[in-house]
Amino acid sequence: MRFLTFSIADKSSWGAATGKGIIDLGARFGGSLHQALQDNALTAMMDRAGGLDADCDPADIRYLPPVTTPEKIACIGVNYANRNSEYRDNSEDPQWPSLFMRTIDSFTGHDQPLWRPPESHQLDYEGEIVLVIGKAGHRIPQERALGHIAGLTLMNEGTLRDWVRHAKFNVTQGKNFVRSGSIGPWLVTADEFTRYDALTLTTRVNGEQRQHDTTANLMFPFAYLISYLSTFFILKPGDLIATGTPLGAGARCDPPRYLAPGDEVEVGVDGIGLLCNGVIDDPTV
Repeated sequence: MRFLTFSIADKSSWGAATGKGIIDLGARFGGSLHQALQDNALTAMMDRAGGLDADCDPADIRYLPPVTTPEKIACIGVNYANRNSEYRDNSEDPQWPSLFMRTIDSFTGHDQPLWRPPESHQLDYEGEIVLVIGKAGHRIPQERALGHIAGLTLMNEGTLRDWVRHAKFNVTQGKNFVRSGSIGPWLVTADEFTRYDALTLTTRVNGEQRQHDTTANLMFPFAYLISYLSTFFILKPGDLIATGTPLGAGARCDPPRYLAPGDEVEVGVDGIGLLCNGVIDDPTV
């Protein structure tokens, strides 16, 4: 089932997306998607939603990131094997994952514009699959790790390329500009997937394919990432793990091809959906 968070008539809610429209579970039962994850209530909500009629049309809502108050947004860098070669530094494949963190303020929802800040015109796209944690755990063994996944969503992990080079050992600055990335459109529950190693991710800019790869090429698959991160984190329901982006980001084109106002970016995975965002200059300036 597809669970989402949205606003309608200036009120935030959450619900289930069906072929007939949006079931407003917030209006019917209260709470939030994050709360349902924390209460281990998604299965119960799936059962409840199964017999309900739609309350609103998708055209009438504004999409928000599915989980609007995650404690952690952990992002993995350089995880697709052929992307390591994209750096052209003759380095060996990494022994452990690269990791950085993002804040929820750096994201917007599906069908909402990404903001290009005045500090940089090097806004880049990065299509990614995101794991949404549904079961808490610490030092989780790999053989049990997939059982901690509540579902999957998508991310455009927007990056300001010159700002990731402001310091020698971190990229945090360029990864956290307000609304430079997006998450959504919804969480697709884990029961919808029979396997996680055959998902194909495609990113398009203005209809042109820029990224295309499969999770079969991940150097660190989903189970490994959960196990590794839980070594030092306590993973909690609602935590998000962005699993890396394939080769083809704009910075690696010759010459680089960064996003500009008017561009449209689509990140898609069969079985999850399509995350779409336009680009505008930061309207708060």
